[in-house]
Amino acid sequence: MTVLSLSLWIAAAVCLQLALWLSISFWRHWQEYRQLRWHTRDQTLPPSPAQPMATPGSSAAWNGYRSFRVERKEFEDGLQSVCSFYLVPEDGKPLPPFLPGQFLTFQLPRDNSNPIVRCYSLSDAPHADHYLVSIKRVPAPPDSSLPPGLGSSYFHDQVAVGSKLQVRAPSGHFHIDQGHAPVVLIGGGIGITPMLSMLYWLLAQQPQREVWLFYGVRNSQELVMAPQLRQLAAQHPQFHLQLCFSNPLPGDQPGRDFQHQGRVDIQLLRLLLPLKPFHYYICGPGPMMQSMVAALEDWGVSDSQIHYEAFGPASIKRRGVAQPETGAAEPVATGEAILINFARSGKQLAWQASAGSLLDFAEANGIVVDSGCRAGGCGSCQTTIRSGEVTYRQTPDFDPEPGNCLLCVCTPKTSLTLEA
Repeated sequence: MTVLSLSLWIAAAVCLQLALWLSISFWRHWQEYRQLRWHTRDQTLPPSPAQPMATPGSSAAWNGYRSFRVERKEFEDGLQSVCSFYLVPEDGKPLPPFLPGQFLTFQLPRDNSNPIVRCYSLSDAPHADHYLVSIKRVPAPPDSSLPPGLGSSYFHDQVAVGSKLQVRAPSGHFHIDQGHAPVVLIGGGIGITPMLSMLYWLLAQQPQREVWLFYGVRNSQELVMAPQLRQLAAQHPQFHLQLCFSNPLPGDQPGRDFQHQGRVDIQLLRLLLPLKPFHYYICGPGPMMQSMVAALEDWGVSDSQIHYEAFGPASIKRRGVAQPETGAAEPVATGEAILINFARSGKQLAWQASAGSLLDFAEANGIVVDSGCRAGGCGSCQTTIRSGEVTYRQTPDFDPEPGNCLLCVCTPKTSLTLEA
């Protein structure tokens, strides 16, 4: 091969690499432009100002389920795996404010089967005319016979503009406070959704309050609402946006597309955050949250300044924080059998500690109980306690009525008689 032909081959290879890089870069910017166009073009819903949030501890805005109509839906990420649903009430009445960080509970119909009950975080500040939830499609786990997520698949595949949905009032104990302490929001993956609700409310209602958002994803294709976040960071000097990519694409450029390569961890927080009494709000995958909470505790952050939202039934272990209990009875003596009497079903069974929760125990013994989130969030498994007492494995987000318990997150403290 001559020197000339070798040079031509090298030049061709360089041109090919350059063309590939330009194609990836153009495609990524086109996706961001398309998302931004969706949010700036004529919309069915006119913009409405953010409301002041509800008062913590206030009662539910309505009882039971309320009918909502999907006014608009749109994808929020490059992979089109996260879709936002704009919900307006069928009765046309104004919506009461909620606490930014709370969630909605949906009852989704199924053919010839019990409805699906799922909880999804609100992803916008409170507005009087609509709610917004942003839902990620949950695929089937790789190398597994498990099906894809029922709730997310229903929303992505069957919910269209004009669809009617049954929705419970916003609830949940994870929400922003109305104080003036600086705030650090930490979101991993789809855990960004409650962070967005908090962020939008803070910038609208407390624009002088210092806010840091650490948002971790694998690459630019997984970013949710990226154009809006960058625009807000440019407009609000008190808002500091830190995007962290654990596996950037070839076209993802440091400083332009993301600020840090790697995961959100305590070293990054200690490097960037000034010494101030921040309150930390965390939502994301369980391992990320467990490690972050423990690291913040090791750093000396007090329990009262660490707030988090866990997905599913898993709870985060806190040092020096006792597990919540209901009732004041002493534990049953060792060796004494705990009997569970299911009054409506006519069954009396000896409790087995290995059963897990009372809901797991009931289902294992053929007793049908309504359930949904299985994490103490939706209230579907609320059951009346005729006698006896229970203890909770974790603090539920749904507050059961007096004399009731949430079977999915509690175990018996004494022998029980349940209305089930």
